[in-house]
Amino acid sequence: MNNKHHTVLLASAIVGVALLQGCATKIKASSTDNPPPAKAFSAYSRIEVKPVAFKEGYKGDHAGLAKIEENLKKDLAPKLEQWNARMANGSTLVVEPVVEEMSFKHGASRVLLGPLVGSSGVLMRVTFRDNTGKVIATPEFFQRTAAFSGGFTLGTMDNIMLTRVANLASGYIIANYDKAVGGPTGADDQAVKPN
Repeated sequence: MNNKHHTVLLASAIVGVALLQGCATKIKASSTDNPPPAKAFSAYSRIEVKPVAFKEGYKGDHAGLAKIEENLKKDLAPKLEQWNARMANGSTLVVEPVVEEMSFKHGASRVLLGPLVGSSGVLMRVTFRDNTGKVIATPEFFQRTAAFSGGFTLGTMDNIMLTRVANLASGYIIANYDKAVGGPTGADDQAVKPN
């Protein structure tokens, strides 16, 4: 085998290993389903949604965080206006969305390197507290985008992942307003941490 073929073979092997390493996100959910809250959210006359934040000490992509925030606000605005127009009875539910982990591949790196930059994933926990500080629910929401789908769509699927995680969180809030029913985390069995 001449040096040219040897170099091509070696380069192919390196690219292959890089593709395999970048395919799966290490971010995992703890379950496929969220349990119901302690009580339906309609028990509260006011619902206040805090801005989406990273967990304390976590360094993440602020563009991704802003995208989640934008979608959560868009999903919930009409419902919050309707729910908060009721007669106040002094009870408030505070909703605190916190991104615990995020790997968001986007921009020039996704366009130039495609699937080589790896997959994207996001895990967000939303804590619901009443005005005394008592925790009513702590559901988590998970989404991911494979390296290849993110790469071949030039980052479109990575952005849609952030929209989907916001949709899951807002869907949980809306679904549990009239009756405490729980809801999906967004993870399938393969995306759940082993016990």
